[in-house]
Amino acid sequence: MSRPDYIPSLDGLRGVAALLVVGAHIGLIFPIRAPHLVTMGDEAVGLFFALSGFLMAHLYGSRPVTRENVLDFLVSRFARIYPVYLVAVVLVAMLSSMQSLDFVQPIAGGTDFVRHVFLLGSSGVFWSIPPEIQFYLLFPVLWLCLAQPYRYSGIIVGLTVAVVVDGLVELPGPGIVLVSKLPYFLFGALAGIMHSHWNRWIPSAFTGISTLVLLAVFFTYRHILPGFSPEFWSLQSAVAAAVIVGLVARQPPIAARVLAAAPVRFFGKISFSLYLFHVPIMFLARLTFDALMPEPALILVTLCVAVVGAWFIHETIEVPGRRLLVLIWQDNRWRLVSRETPADQMDRAILDLQEIEKRMLSDATSATADQPQISATAEPRDGADGTVIQDDRDEKLRA
Repeated sequence: MSRPDYIPSLDGLRGVAALLVVGAHIGLIFPIRAPHLVTMGDEAVGLFFALSGFLMAHLYGSRPVTRENVLDFLVSRFARIYPVYLVAVVLVAMLSSMQSLDFVQPIAGGTDFVRHVFLLGSSGVFWSIPPEIQFYLLFPVLWLCLAQPYRYSGIIVGLTVAVVVDGLVELPGPGIVLVSKLPYFLFGALAGIMHSHWNRWIPSAFTGISTLVLLAVFFTYRHILPGFSPEFWSLQSAVAAAVIVGLVARQPPIAARVLAAAPVRFFGKISFSLYLFHVPIMFLARLTFDALMPEPALILVTLCVAVVGAWFIHETIEVPGRRLLVLIWQDNRWRLVSRETPADQMDRAILDLQEIEKRMLSDATSATADQPQISATAEPRDGADGTVIQDDRDEKLRA
């Protein structure tokens, strides 16, 4: 937690969003309670998308765009998402195959399972993972735009047009295609760029209070004013999500005290495992304890079991899986990173020869100044080991 790029308040914000997704799905496990629940799952996932865009721009936007850095980025993101995601898909597929269970968000059949394995599935919470991966694949292009905005101005204009068209057409969401969620990622990335460059701004306590109020309005406005904006997935909500993420990242007083508190950050730490596994864990917990207690107590117990289960999966699957893939990549990255084309090898050889020539001329000039009796034009002779001998002092320069 001592990394210089770590922002504790953002961990807390992620934790709040994860808890709201869990709350939105209580009605799936306990249908009788569903009509009485206020769900904010869409808002939470939209915030996740904006947060992802922010972090990618903040963590990688200032780094040079090299093959090594891009490959490191892609491997890191894949290791962060896929191992624990695959375990969740397998678990849900197993529960879905047991017809007597009647699982609430099934993966139906082998074809659907293969779609999920290849990140094209949309069962339950899994729908949000394909757009996330698609954004990771797009980000190197955005990364180039951040590094050289003038050279890639055409791409920047194209992305701007895509966002504007998205807002005018009001593409539907949710869905597994990135297009309808692109504004959330891009506005989040814009907030990340601003955060990295506007580091002199020190927010006040009033900013912190305003941030918390804005966060509360963001999650509740559709339920307080249902006629104002019944559709969440819009350009306006994407801008609002990015503004909230940007403000929280500045860690303003009061807001930071709330969102960076240890319990809230704990939920942020386990948020991805909690997001992926809360439905199957709560479903199994309800089956286990259904006859032992009244429903209100049962809801509380299933929520606690989901949190404990998510923590266990985070510690035993998510973190070790990520570390294992990253270590494998680090042990083998040189095979790809250091690979050169014949043209690259020729260019490197020419540069090496030019450097050797400069050093030889420099040494010859120095030798002439120190010992005039030794000719600077004396022909070098080849050593048996492939070295070049410059003069009588046997100074060796490796070619």
